[in-house]
Amino acid sequence: MINAPRPLHTPPRQASIGTRLLSLHAGSTYVFLYAPIVLLVIFSFTKDTFGVRWTGFTLDWYTKLFNDQRMMSAALNTLWVAAVSTVLSTICGTLLALAMERYRFRGRDGLDALLYMPIVIPEIVMALALLAFFSFSFGIFESLTGITLRMNIWTVIVSHVAFSISFVTVVVRASLKGFDVRLEEAAADLGADPRTTFWRITLPLIIPGVIGGALLAFTLSLDDFIISFFTVGPGTNLLPIEVYGRVKRAITPSINAISTIMLVVSMLLVFLSQFMQRRADER
Repeated sequence: MINAPRPLHTPPRQASIGTRLLSLHAGSTYVFLYAPIVLLVIFSFTKDTFGVRWTGFTLDWYTKLFNDQRMMSAALNTLWVAAVSTVLSTICGTLLALAMERYRFRGRDGLDALLYMPIVIPEIVMALALLAFFSFSFGIFESLTGITLRMNIWTVIVSHVAFSISFVTVVVRASLKGFDVRLEEAAADLGADPRTTFWRITLPLIIPGVIGGALLAFTLSLDDFIISFFTVGPGTNLLPIEVYGRVKRAITPSINAISTIMLVVSMLLVFLSQFMQRRADER
């Protein structure tokens, strides 16, 4: 009778060392990623003028921040650009994802390749391309009508929509991969028209992907600097550009304060997304 070979077991000492090394690696990774963010939040409450050392707790920097009209105007402009571009890119990206997944049409492969260009090309290249596009288009419009157009907040919105659509489409297409088409067919058999089927069946099932794409578009628009810098016009101030201009002179706790507020807003959006996704799963 041949005895079966015994399974190989890792000695307890080696397993313990491996577990400790893995825990050390994971802990070091978390410290590397989140320690700068924690320090940023902490130093937004320091009394130090330059915000690089702890000299006592204060809320004065937040008070000065909200009394800074230029910074508040830049923040409101940035939120407006992010909100409008997110709505437009989410609508266009969701419809484009449905078209790419549901239909076969001429030029589909080429459109699929173009869809990934804003994701893979360097941001500076896209910024220069958008700047050239606006300059060329405004020149043609002026030669035809005699009306001079200049870049403003709407050119920034169009630019943000141009690169956000790709991200929204990719996320929504991922949520459509496991979609059960039989649910739509059942709705049609019960007498629902295509519009009712979309609002009652299709959209509720893909809403987590739509929300995820919208949050990604909002976040990308909120902290975009390069494309905004090349496409913004005179008289329009955006938060990333304003922060960059102030950091070149000196870093103050006011910069830490506005960064902390943006961090809190981003976390609230993530929690909202998770809550809505959980509600959708419960249905």
